[in-house]
Amino acid sequence: MIRPKISDSLARLRFLDLEVPQTSFCRLAHTPSTLPDKIKKRIAEGPGLEHFISESTENINESSEDYQGKLRRAKGDGDRLRLPPWLKTKIPTGQNFSRIKEQLRGLNLHTVCEEARCPNIGECWGGGKHGTATATIMLLGDTCTRGCRFCSVKTARKPPPPDANEPVNTAGAIASWGLDYVVLTSVDRDDLEDGGSNHFAETVREIKRLNPEILVECLVPDFRGNQDHVKTIALSGLDVFAHNIETVEILTPFVRDRRAHYRQSLTVLKGAKEANPDLITKSSIMLGLGETDEQVQQTMKDLHDAGVDCVTLGQYMQPTKKHLMVVEYVTPEKFKHWENIGNEMGFLYTASGPLVRSSYKAGEFFISSILRKKRAMKE
Repeated sequence: MIRPKISDSLARLRFLDLEVPQTSFCRLAHTPSTLPDKIKKRIAEGPGLEHFISESTENINESSEDYQGKLRRAKGDGDRLRLPPWLKTKIPTGQNFSRIKEQLRGLNLHTVCEEARCPNIGECWGGGKHGTATATIMLLGDTCTRGCRFCSVKTARKPPPPDANEPVNTAGAIASWGLDYVVLTSVDRDDLEDGGSNHFAETVREIKRLNPEILVECLVPDFRGNQDHVKTIALSGLDVFAHNIETVEILTPFVRDRRAHYRQSLTVLKGAKEANPDLITKSSIMLGLGETDEQVQQTMKDLHDAGVDCVTLGQYMQPTKKHLMVVEYVTPEKFKHWENIGNEMGFLYTASGPLVRSSYKAGEFFISSILRKKRAMKE
């Protein structure tokens, strides 16, 4: 039968955010086929869409030397840059991917992996080369009170109230997955008195209660610089405190929401370290928004001076036409340069690459090994 293949292909197209009208599906599903049975069988047993996408990306050379396309927009140029080959990824597939997605929907949980359209979702949810599935859980709902010009998460002045059962549901889901490292993040909730900090802390404590061995990273908002809220999370029992600086200082007013400030973010990171010196602190920088090399290096220096242990650098990707356009696609070789600079500066860990994100699987694998060594030394 050909019908299963049609429905599978349409589902894949919808996952890619391609519009497929319901009437088209009905017409395809119910129109009698005039193809011979032999041809039907060959189509049904043939490759699916993901086979073509996978094969087309597996052999991509990440070097920029042979790429003839334009990598930087000129000032005033309104045309979007074409995606270079090193930024093309596979369609997410696999049993683990499907299982995690189904459980998330069943428990009414959200992930930044989906909301922010992360290109690494297939690798992280599927297990990747390290064999451990990782999903970055987004607490406090899926609607943010801020409107950063790089982010595709929904916004509202007063989102729905937080789900009181979320800490328990989140901890239960994580325990059932058998993870050894989990990342918790959230939307900004300026509408809440504590910015959601106690909700974060409760979730961490519940996870640790069910599994004291699991390593927990919290990627948090800035709480408008309130050090009491920062301290609440820093002392909750987590292992890694992360807050993203996002971009260089001069671009911050144009890239982030007006309530977010470059120096305020540095204060949040410094405050977490002062509240709990045993924490590993972490931040992330997006490249490709028009920053200069000098500005990137200064941002890395500012982070290091604030006591940040780990830094990640990745390519900014325009999520929709309504968001900031990419000014430059940074080459893999340039990202390698920033990794070397980070190592020279003395960061504990620097992850730098086109597809690197703040919650990056390889980085989590590396950080977890450091944390476990620290635990062993204390014992």
